[in-house]
Amino acid sequence: MKSTSEATWEPPRTPPAEQQASEPVADTPAPISSYHNAVARASQSVVNIYTTQTMAEHPYMDDPILRRFFEDHSGPSQDQGSTNLGSGVIVSEDGYIVTNAHVIEKADEITVAFNDGRKSRARVIGTDPDSDLAVIKVDMTGLTPLGFRENPIRVGDLALAIGNPFGVGQTVTQGIISATGRTGLGVNKFEDFIQTDAAINPGNSGGALVDARGELVGINTVIFSRSGGSMGIGFAIPTALVEQVMNALIKDGKVSRGWLGIEIQSQLRDPTQLETSTGVEVLNVIDQSPAAKSGLRVGDIVLTIDGVEMTDANTLIQYVARKAPDTELDAQILRQGKNAQVKIMLEERPAQEPVERPVVLQEGSIGGMEEGEMPERSIQNDEEAPMMSKAERDRMREELMKLFEQDTAAQ
Repeated sequence: MKSTSEATWEPPRTPPAEQQASEPVADTPAPISSYHNAVARASQSVVNIYTTQTMAEHPYMDDPILRRFFEDHSGPSQDQGSTNLGSGVIVSEDGYIVTNAHVIEKADEITVAFNDGRKSRARVIGTDPDSDLAVIKVDMTGLTPLGFRENPIRVGDLALAIGNPFGVGQTVTQGIISATGRTGLGVNKFEDFIQTDAAINPGNSGGALVDARGELVGINTVIFSRSGGSMGIGFAIPTALVEQVMNALIKDGKVSRGWLGIEIQSQLRDPTQLETSTGVEVLNVIDQSPAAKSGLRVGDIVLTIDGVEMTDANTLIQYVARKAPDTELDAQILRQGKNAQVKIMLEERPAQEPVERPVVLQEGSIGGMEEGEMPERSIQNDEEAPMMSKAERDRMREELMKLFEQDTAAQ
């Protein structure tokens, strides 16, 4: 790991000798029988993360009648601690660990448990909710970082998921890479997921997705499920995005992304038609934004940027987000049936209000995104009950008083 004063951060790489030692070997007649070497090396770099959050007293406890009701049904009221769990991956010998932002969100205290039984408190270096990545650090040295895979993972390659599902302890599951470049799930503002059928469950978040040699290919982050458990559709953040975000968090404590300042939607497509239209339609241009300064207008259709075809809204969002502020883009657009070229100088994306994100996707929650806007979310068994109105509270109070008076009279 380079110091924070240096310009770039280099991910750990597996030495060639270790790559050969852990390369799965199989004779032509016999299948591969074990991935023990790969798992043994990777598992020592995967940690369990426990976070503690203090829960404040219920707001209705200041009412003596309602307070009596809550105490009768839940015991004496006091501040309580809520413990959550997740996983993380060691990426430097001096204690840097990458995990999901939602794993450590609102945590008052973070405890990291290592594969060898040691434990340590951790501090937050930086979080990036837009990609759901975070970097934490423990004051320890001599740790074993997990090497990053250099070549892109391919569909059909073997995948091993390592994490701490349901808090049972470090667990390894096997599957394959089902797809790459998945976008439009609606769970992060910036998405480029690896899809796998390796079993991923709650508690695996922030853990490692590794290949057959035990090299990191992604950080497990979300599952699609009807029940809350694994259904063979899990998603991981690829190392290319992890490297970009982690470098920025360690160096600056934040991630700077390019920003156009437009609201967009993909061109409508009819799957029954042989000819399909591509491009991204501009629905709104924010005043004083880079798009407005460049002359981009509502109704324009962005066809390409820097020669890259914009097939849908997600493609445009990902392309722009990976560019640094003050980068000039050359966009080809369609305006009133005529082609035109527009040059746009990107600015830094303004800070957005934090938005709660789910850990589990439910059926029907997958959709598209627009730049600078988060879609509706669906969270299974994790929605907070709405607060009562004043009239409902007064009515409940009167009913409870009558019940208490009846109980007193009966005694």
